[in-house]
Amino acid sequence: MTPPNSSLTVDALFALIGELQARNLALEQQNAALTAHMADLERRLGLDSSNSSKPPSSDGPGKAPRRTQSLREGGLKKPGGQPGHAGRHLKRSEWIDHTIVHRPARCGHCQAALEDHLVQLVDSRQVFDLPAPAPLIVTEHQLYRCKCAGCGTVTAGSFPPEVTAPVQYGSRLAAVVTYLSAAQFLPEDRLGQVLTDLFGVTISAGTIGQMIARAASRTRDFAAAVCEKIRKAPVKHLDETGFWVDSKPQWLHVAGTAGANGLVHYRVSPKRGDVLAKAAHIVVHDHWTSYFQMSGVTHALCNAHHLRELTALVDIDGEAWARRMRGLLRCLCHEVNLVTERPAERTGPLTPIRIRAAERLYDRIVREGIAWHEALPALPRDIKRGRIRRRTGHNLLLRLKLHKEAVLLFLHNPAVPFTNNEAERDARMMKLRQKISGGFRTSQGADNFATLRTLIGTARKRGWKILETLVRCPTQLIHELSPP
Repeated sequence: MTPPNSSLTVDALFALIGELQARNLALEQQNAALTAHMADLERRLGLDSSNSSKPPSSDGPGKAPRRTQSLREGGLKKPGGQPGHAGRHLKRSEWIDHTIVHRPARCGHCQAALEDHLVQLVDSRQVFDLPAPAPLIVTEHQLYRCKCAGCGTVTAGSFPPEVTAPVQYGSRLAAVVTYLSAAQFLPEDRLGQVLTDLFGVTISAGTIGQMIARAASRTRDFAAAVCEKIRKAPVKHLDETGFWVDSKPQWLHVAGTAGANGLVHYRVSPKRGDVLAKAAHIVVHDHWTSYFQMSGVTHALCNAHHLRELTALVDIDGEAWARRMRGLLRCLCHEVNLVTERPAERTGPLTPIRIRAAERLYDRIVREGIAWHEALPALPRDIKRGRIRRRTGHNLLLRLKLHKEAVLLFLHNPAVPFTNNEAERDARMMKLRQKISGGFRTSQGADNFATLRTLIGTARKRGWKILETLVRCPTQLIHELSPP
């Protein structure tokens, strides 16, 4: 048997080895990409309302609620009513609309009639209830003219400015319609049913829409005045949320201030990056990139977002630095809450020594976290060009390093809150409206809703009575807006 050509056999073996090496390298790259993709999917499955910005309603009925630590953990006060707290209960009224006398008809012993016998008041009880549904009150305005006995001139009277038609609905009914639509988010059909059931009046959906449009038109100057005051406020909260208008995605931008004289302004825009213009002083937000394009302002970041992201890094990714940073932020928030509850005579919530120590620990945690991430193997690229992919924790560390002053501004300025919950609570009303009534059919309807929510939201923050506010002249309300 003739042995095979040795040179041809070696060349074939080298070719086979090269082919196997190339195939193995491709499989390794594919395996790394699939592993990273699977880790990303598993991370998404682990996200819920406690470690991300997802709402609690997205957790689903099958997931048990997770107990999260409060930002005020370990405080001096226990949950619930505090000692010495004046409880609220239903009190007797001096004004009585109706009186019902309950007297016995016969003697309890001998069954004799007691109509003409002595009556003595023993006890009384009061029941607070709503009156029975009644039809609308009809007020007729009659116009007369008179002739002067001296010169003979005939002078006619004039109707009030709000009385413009031979038959129309009044301002109080229009205020109720506006309240049920913009404050309680009832759609027009259900709103008409409520009016029929409560007042016995049938109003078409078109008339309801006209009432809402007129109320929004009256309120636009008030909304503009609120927006201007928010621009000049020392601390303002900004947020945005998406919704649908005529089957197209739109954005509702929210700007507001906190406190007893709080304000809130809603604005509809097709762009998420269309943030509040010409703002000054401090803006609190959630790190959306467009907010950093605002000029002439000082930024403060929402640490509630940071805590949720850190919780995800602890529970899902098991990153030790995230646990330390989460503990530091919670501890600082707790200390600030305790200090602000006491009458401290200083310019900042914490002493300068404590603030410097907290900042040094903050820097050390960030530094060690970045070093840990840089020592990990690089993630595979999905595309040949572009920047190198970073892990979620690495991106958060770089953000905490770059925006350290904005993250810890609440330590230096007592007017800056730890979170941006003020704006998130204001934006939540749009989500509630979407769940009840869905989106908007027209852009004008969305603008009307934003304008009316500006008035209603501001009235709630300031303790104004909503129905009275909707009836009052907007010019008077503008004068009542004190400086923020």
